[in-house]
Amino acid sequence: MATAKKKTSSKKPKTGGTKIEFVSAPSHTITPFLMFNANTEEAAKFYVSIFKKSKIIQASPMRAEFILNGQKFYAYNGGPEFQFNWGVSFMISLETQKEVDYYWNALLADGGKESMCGWLQDKYGLWWQVTPKILIQLISHKDPSKAERAMQAMLKMQKIDIAALQLAVR
Repeated sequence: MATAKKKTSSKKPKTGGTKIEFVSAPSHTITPFLMFNANTEEAAKFYVSIFKKSKIIQASPMRAEFILNGQKFYAYNGGPEFQFNWGVSFMISLETQKEVDYYWNALLADGGKESMCGWLQDKYGLWWQVTPKILIQLISHKDPSKAERAMQAMLKMQKIDIAALQLAVR
């Protein structure tokens, strides 16, 4: 079976000097397609303002195409019958508590809602999991008692607290 070669194209940096690089892939690539109730252009601008390696490719009140941390998204304004639910969410894998705090606060800004276990819903209704990598490591620890203690600690949290997780497994 032949493998497709990825092409790399450099994009000009957005304001602020961040270089955006999008790696294209074969035509069967999966791209998230978000159907918003309204405010598609506003939502795209909101997300691009949060994620550092991001860029709006094109945006209007009806549709937007943008890149967040190298992942392309399409968005359309479909009307009030379109609502997001937490059956589909976007997980942000992070290293530090500072990063967790940043994304948690930024995505909750202006009307988002906290949920449990690192989940939140932003002001546009989209669901996010703000997840430090250590959480996944600890809840899948080879020692079942440590994994269980990490899981029980996580279940009591809204925003994930890395120090509290580490303390729970000691």
